[in-house]
Amino acid sequence: MKRCPECRRDYYDDTLLYCLDDGNALLEGPATASVSEPGAVATGFPSDEPQTAILYSTASPGEAATRAQIHATDKTAVLPSGVADIPSVKSFDIRLLLAPIALAVIVLGGFFGYRYVTQAKQIESIAVMPFVNEGSNADIEYLSDGMTETLISSLSNLPNLNVKPRSSVFRYKGKETSPLAVGRELNVQAILNGRLVQRGQDVSLFIELIDVALDKVVWSQQYNRKQSDLATLQTDIAKDVSSKLQSKLSNADVAKVTKNSNVDAEAYQLYLKGLFQWNLRTAESLKQAEGFFRQAIAKDPNYAPAHTGLGTTLRWFPYWSLASPKLCQPQVKAAADRALELDDSLASAHILNGYVRSDVDWDPIGAEKEFRRAIELEPNTPAPYSSLGALLAYQKRYDEAIAAQRRALDLDPLSKRGDLALMFIAARRFDEAIAEMRADAVLDPNYADTHYYLGVAYLGKGMYPEAVTTWKKYLELDNDPVGKAFLALALAKAGDREKAVKEVEQLKQDSSTRYIAGIALAICYVALGKNDEALEWMAKDVDDRSSWAPYYGVYSVFDDLKGDARYKSMMKRMNLPE
Repeated sequence: MKRCPECRRDYYDDTLLYCLDDGNALLEGPATASVSEPGAVATGFPSDEPQTAILYSTASPGEAATRAQIHATDKTAVLPSGVADIPSVKSFDIRLLLAPIALAVIVLGGFFGYRYVTQAKQIESIAVMPFVNEGSNADIEYLSDGMTETLISSLSNLPNLNVKPRSSVFRYKGKETSPLAVGRELNVQAILNGRLVQRGQDVSLFIELIDVALDKVVWSQQYNRKQSDLATLQTDIAKDVSSKLQSKLSNADVAKVTKNSNVDAEAYQLYLKGLFQWNLRTAESLKQAEGFFRQAIAKDPNYAPAHTGLGTTLRWFPYWSLASPKLCQPQVKAAADRALELDDSLASAHILNGYVRSDVDWDPIGAEKEFRRAIELEPNTPAPYSSLGALLAYQKRYDEAIAAQRRALDLDPLSKRGDLALMFIAARRFDEAIAEMRADAVLDPNYADTHYYLGVAYLGKGMYPEAVTTWKKYLELDNDPVGKAFLALALAKAGDREKAVKEVEQLKQDSSTRYIAGIALAICYVALGKNDEALEWMAKDVDDRSSWAPYYGVYSVFDDLKGDARYKSMMKRMNLPE
């Protein structure tokens, strides 16, 4: 038993060191010997106090006594022999000794409590920076980029974590940046860095988690695996990082970030190679991406992301004049269906299916449902908001479309603003579209799409000389048939019909040797004032279920055709408002 020398409260828990009421150090007791006798042990109880002192407390063992149950006694502490000569022992308050200790305990407890408990709960946003290919081996660049992107995708499945998208973080690839600067620019609380080294079949990945506010590494880990274990490595990293960011992970959360752990190792590597080529976004890289995704599916037919990757790649083929929509769209639809059959929780599969619903099935209600489902699955990812915005613009729900696109920009503040400009173009708010694109052009004058949307807006505004200059700049960066058609239109509107005719003739010649979207030739014939021919090419796009077809209600170049019954019939067929 122990007793407090100040209030005389008895404690039956021998592990307690301090009184729960006043903080004084507890002393052993009771004792039968006086401290003045040789060999006696100081106990904290006066030597003349009876053994029945235990009755001062009526609390049972393990139950704290209240002050009403403790009798008041002499508050003078009994000290061991050898200290009796200290002046005015009665006036010496042991709490003066304990105060600094108690303060230290509070301060240290608060620090460690914040550092190791509170911090984990407070991290709600993170940027996974592009993993560094330490050996600078171009042949494994797909590994460092691909593992970064798949980790971003895995972490994005956590509902209470804002993970910056690939489009934001890959701007920093190859650049020297401080975590504090990145954290401020991307508005995140944590940064995850990684360095990857491959030696033969061995892969080493070192990652570190940095708390931006503390400017300090709060966790780091090195993973050493065989290249054949990359899929398992990716899920292990996702699980480890998730557990460091959030103090409690439900079984459902763990399942979300590790759901692809059973993928075939070779299929996973082929998928990463396809992802790498897809992100290069050139005609040649898209063809390579298609090949890698098909190989990944052949190795593991049940790997849902590979099906989504294939479908998304094929959807872009007509945009790059690689194949007709009539050839691609059935394959896109099959890929979306298979991906959702394998994994209904895959947001990218719902986005792909939303495009199928919109462009192939002409089912705007079903498309909106798919895009909103993707938002539910990954509410902090910008892609589904942009997709929804485009669909709403097709339906002339302009305010909602702009709001959706602004939400995408909130999540990815450093991204280009072309999609928002498209919303303004659809709403015929050309001045706002021009302002957005001029701002983008200042930041990155060599980004082709900026000039594309700026050129469309100039045409809508009637600024034809500016449009000619802009489309020429665009074609220097991207030799795109639709861009050539818009240049022909700009030239015709600016009064240079001869040059416009030359552009049209060149496009017609190109269309005899490769697929060229009907919208390009439709724009050309509008430029020449041949509306019947323009409507024929527009109808061809509709028949082919081209992803360009909904743009006939978006681009102002077709406004003069809206009174034609053939135009109205096409819009009705696609379930689009006139």
